[in-house]
This record gives sequence, structure tokens and C-alpha cells, in this order.
Amino acid sequence: MTIIVHHLENSRSQRVLWMLEELGLPYEVRRYERDKKTMLAPPELRAVHPLGKSPVVEDSDEQHDGRNRVVAETGAIAEYLVDKADGRLGPPSRRDDALAWRFWLHYAEGSLMPPLLLLLVLGRIPLVGKRAAKRIRPMLDRHLDFVEATLAKQPWFAGDAMTAADVMMSFPLEAAVSRGGLGASRPATMAWLEKIHARPAYRKALAIGGPYAYA
Repeated sequence: MTIIVHHLENSRSQRVLWMLEELGLPYEVRRYERDKKTMLAPPELRAVHPLGKSPVVEDSDEQHDGRNRVVAETGAIAEYLVDKADGRLGPPSRRDDALAWRFWLHYAEGSLMPPLLLLLVLGRIPLVGKRAAKRIRPMLDRHLDFVEATLAKQPWFAGDAMTAADVMMSFPLEAAVSRGGLGASRPATMAWLEKIHARPAYRKALAIGGPYAYA
């Protein structure tokens, strides 16, 4: 069965489309638009998964009682797709690179996204929010310096080849350009972003996914 991607505009689910294009797996997109006032996902997504968030994918499985398997959380989806594609874009064979793969796969959402989300929320609060944001920026700078140091010594996050770890890192780094101060002062990271944006699979996924503010 074709994988169904429940895709929310301007969201993390763009990474799932990109990864599916890189892997060449067949998929279908079901689109959802954010509420224009709250910018939150629509309630229809709750019919797919109780949390009502995107991305969520559905896939059939003969051993799943004839029902579609529902997978949520971008990192979990990435690992599911790697397994489905027989290990492509998965951890490299060299142990240190494999450990790096797992680290970056989970670092993207676990460590790098929280300060970016805080900046987004605080930016909507007059005066107090701006003062609080000044405390967050040094934390974010530390993360961005860490990323820059990594990409200055190797072409991809898990070594010499692009993997799912790079797919996972794309969204927070694109968001960092948009609202986190990432720019020319970190040339290795900016070059990495240019490199992924030039990939045919990325461009095709972007055309399929629709509006995406961070690319």
C-alpha cells in the first residue's frame, strides 16, 4: 500500500516528504492548513492520531490485523522509513558514525528545537518576551556553534554520506535562519543548507508539499 502522509503546511512534516522522495517510496499526501488565527493544526488531525499533530503517516501491514499502522513523531517516522527501505539513509556501518547518526536524529527535536520554539513564543509577548528572549539566545548560539563545528569537519552529520540524520536536522536549521540568527557567520552550516536545498528530491518534495516558510 502507498504510505499516507498527513501533511500540515509550514511544518516538520515537510521532512517526511523529502525523505520519502530520497528513498523512492510511493506515498500519498493528505493536506491540512493551519488555523489562520492560532496557527495551530486543525481538529481533523485528531481523527488520525489522538494528539492531533503532524506529521503522521499511515501504512498497511499484513500482520497488523488488516488495519493501517499509524506512526507519529518525526524521528520515529524517520526510523520507520529507514527500516521499510531496508536500511537506506540509516546508520552507517562504522560504529562511531552510527552513534553520531542516532545522536543527530534525536538531537534535532530533543535539544535544538526547544530554544527555537521558545524564541517563537516569546517573540509574541511584548516587552517581557523580548527581555526573556535575550536569555535564550546564548543557549541557541551554543547549539549553533556546535553544529557549525561538526559541519566544518565533515560533509554530513553522520559522516561522509547523507542520512536520515540530515533530514531530521533540516527543519530546525531552516527555522534558525528564519528566527534564530543563523547566517553567514556560520559558513559551514549555511553551505550544508544550500547543499540540501539543491537536491532534486528536496525540490520535488517542496513542490509537492506546498507552502513552506523555512526553505
